Amino acid sequence: MAITAQGLGKSFGSVRAVDDLSFEVPEGVVTGFLGPNGAGKSTTMRLMLGLDRGQGRTLFDGKPLIDHPHASEVVGTHLDARPFLPGRTARDHLRMLATDARLPESRIDEVLAMVGLTDVANKRPKGFSLGMAQRLGLAGAVLANPRALMLDEPANGLDPQSIQWLREFLRSYAAAGNAVLVSSHLLSEMQVMAQHVVVIARGRLVADGTVDDLVSERSDVLVRSDDPARLAEALRASGADVEREGDDGLAVTGMSTDDVGRVAFGAGVALRELARRRASLEETFMELTGDSQEFAFAPGESA
Repeated sequence: MAITAQGLGKSFGSVRAVDDLSFEVPEGVVTGFLGPNGAGKSTTMRLMLGLDRGQGRTLFDGKPLIDHPHASEVVGTHLDARPFLPGRTARDHLRMLATDARLPESRIDEVLAMVGLTDVANKRPKGFSLGMAQRLGLAGAVLANPRALMLDEPANGLDPQSIQWLREFLRSYAAAGNAVLVSSHLLSEMQVMAQHVVVIARGRLVADGTVDDLVSERSDVLVRSDDPARLAEALRASGADVEREGDDGLAVTGMSTDDVGRVAFGAGVALRELARRRASLEETFMELTGDSQEFAFAPGESA
């Protein structure tokens, strides 16, 4: 089941938090939802779920969420790290959700075991660590086995082992034909968790595509040779973009390593190094959103 956001918009006074935002969350893959602080990610997710008033609409399997008879079977959400009543136990919290979704008690035990909270099922979440609260929130999101998940910063507070578990769980959940939308500031984790990313800045879409495509667009080939000037001339003549890098190096875009090697051979230039350099998602993100950060250091200031 795919999720389609169409023309979403929301203003807070004179501030346009979300501005004519449209994108799709495809089924079968994890979609990372990225943007600087204040970009409008949380507001967008609330608009998609009908929790905030604004412009546009969101379709779940071709229909607005309100037109589905049982919303909990359509989309599971976790938008707040601690959306629990302080006096209610973890089991009671899930029991309330299960009753609303007409689920058996056995399903509560299944999801508690799934997220590793069986031993604290009868304890109150007010004493939980942030990581434990995140696990309980995820348990509530998947309780009705929905066909889509929308999670806002679910990895906050998790230790490395828990983050690895979350990654594998969400990729497996998506691979079963479900749509998964995850916002996160952990860009290195998003690069291995998500196959598709949507990037926004100042409420507007700045990138939408597969991780591989976005990263590949900003990757290059590093080549070092005995005669970088002659090689650069030959590469440019063959249609590549070339920049000098150090005394003997060239950064080449628009060509594969094989193509660079063939051009070098044809020009009679011996190579010392030839390697494909793959940009990271973090580098790509910073290039896409660098002008939209909430803060920046002035020249001469220390970080």
